[in-house]
Amino acid sequence: MGHDDSFSGDERAVIYRCITERRDVRRNFLPDPVPDAVLGRVLAAGHAAPSVGFLQPWSFIVIRDQGTKSALHGAFTRANAEAAALFEPERAQLYRSLKLEGIREAPLLLCVTCERDRAGPVVLGRTHQSEMDIYSTVCAVQNIWLAARAENLGVGWVSILSLQDLRDILGIPDPIIPIALLCVGYVDHFETTPDLERAGWRKRLPLDDLVFSERFGALADKVAS
Repeated sequence: MGHDDSFSGDERAVIYRCITERRDVRRNFLPDPVPDAVLGRVLAAGHAAPSVGFLQPWSFIVIRDQGTKSALHGAFTRANAEAAALFEPERAQLYRSLKLEGIREAPLLLCVTCERDRAGPVVLGRTHQSEMDIYSTVCAVQNIWLAARAENLGVGWVSILSLQDLRDILGIPDPIIPIALLCVGYVDHFETTPDLERAGWRKRLPLDDLVFSERFGALADKVAS
């Protein structure tokens, strides 16, 4: 008899719950350290992500030092002020009220990078879509996010940062691209809705408006939920 590699109904429910209850966490981090075994499982999940040409272009920088966190927070503060100035006054006021990072509060940070030439200049699957290695690294980030949620860890992706600041602070050489800076730690609770939705920044779009049949823009029948 062959190995049964199918998922049971209960197992499927857990996976979908994990996806649905994942949140971009930027507040309420607890000071409790993340055990090495837990971090190891989360990083292993990232390393199990799919990658173009089996390139595995990612690396993971684990950051716990308060001095490094302070430098990263300074870089965020500069970038955040620049970002606020791009919005219309009313929107800018709401923007400034948002909590957009937990760099100093989270017990640890993860920087996920992409080494584009890890397998040389020609990569299977990247010949006509050169960004596929970057997309692969983002798949690793998503794996980390979901594994962290299963471990009851909050994760927040901080994207309001200059890439050059990340390179300078973390010693990332020029050929390697910093893809994500993640705040990671236990939290006292997970919110039931995204922060930006609760703050009135954006609403979740209806799935039925985003599913097309055969051609872009041709609405399909309603998707069963």
